[in-house]
Amino acid sequence: MNYRIPRSWLALLASALLFSLPAHAEKITIAAASDLKFALDDVVVAYRQAHQGDEIEVIYGSSGKFHTQVQQGAPYDLFFSADIAFPRQLAEAGFAGSPVVPYAFGRIVLWSATLDASALRLEDLAKDARIRHVAIANPKHAPYGMRAVEALQATQQYQAVEPKLVYGENIAHTAQFVETGNAQVGIIALALALNPELAAKGGYWLIPQELHEPLEQGFIVTKRAENKQLAHDFAAYMSSPAARAVMTRYGFVLPEVPAAQ
Repeated sequence: MNYRIPRSWLALLASALLFSLPAHAEKITIAAASDLKFALDDVVVAYRQAHQGDEIEVIYGSSGKFHTQVQQGAPYDLFFSADIAFPRQLAEAGFAGSPVVPYAFGRIVLWSATLDASALRLEDLAKDARIRHVAIANPKHAPYGMRAVEALQATQQYQAVEPKLVYGENIAHTAQFVETGNAQVGIIALALALNPELAAKGGYWLIPQELHEPLEQGFIVTKRAENKQLAHDFAAYMSSPAARAVMTRYGFVLPEVPAAQ
């Protein structure tokens, strides 16, 4: 026997299925500087808890390389840079779908998994016989590497330390050099040194910020995501108390006025 379901029932069933799905579910991809690896992961987790259904993918790497990739059409919806100069350049060139937002100032530290870095100073990198290799991020495209070089130059140590330098592709890669013992000491981001996994393996010494240019960090919504609501919603969330608390926990110095205001 054939039984035909009334069209009105089918309409009700379709409506029920529609409203059972997460409303306005979207996906965005974020390109973020590697110093944000742990902090931004935590921010994304908190955001997802309050916004069920939306999907956020974060790719970490070098700010300089992301700067180039955005210009080449890479599918990034937001770009979080360790140097605010990169998103400013993109905005000036027409690759931004939002104003440039300053979100934090970063700090650099000496960190070691095998030595007591809290007792080390930049002057020790050249003269301490235990230190054969010093890891820094590649200063050609990584802001943290640029600031490491500036600090070494400010203390007249760069020429003596340069033969020991090994270069990570980004600041997270630099920390891996030290964590695995391929370098005895590294100049890395405070935000990475404060991560519980790295903190359990070694101490750090905070390099005075007067020795280098400020690590002012900023982000943009990219031009390709100009009309993506999720991209703008997440950008606004970065100035929320919850997101700011996470950033502060990882040692970032935040703008006194929330970025979205």
